[in-house]
Amino acid sequence: MRLHRYLGSLLVGAALIAPVSIQAKDRDRNCPDNGYYDRDHKDCHNWDDHESRAYQSWEEAQHRTHREFSRLKAKERSEYWRWRHEHPDNDQDRR
Repeated sequence: MRLHRYLGSLLVGAALIAPVSIQAKDRDRNCPDNGYYDRDHKDCHNWDDHESRAYQSWEEAQHRTHREFSRLKAKERSEYWRWRHEHPDNDQDRR
């Protein structure tokens, strides 16, 4: 009898969590294929040569060794996007 209770609780919990995770994935899908979603600022950034140069500038400013952006942890990505918003380009149409 206890097994049914635990199994039922697990199923109800999964049913409550599923819509939230689906919604988060849908938000990320709104970015272009070569884009990244900035969760803190709730916007997309197109990754191109221009953004790559900005990322290299951030690495140099932070005295970091080069790592592909896609391999950064979520916290490090947030740090980069925070810096990026504080250091905007002259051409805002690029983002």
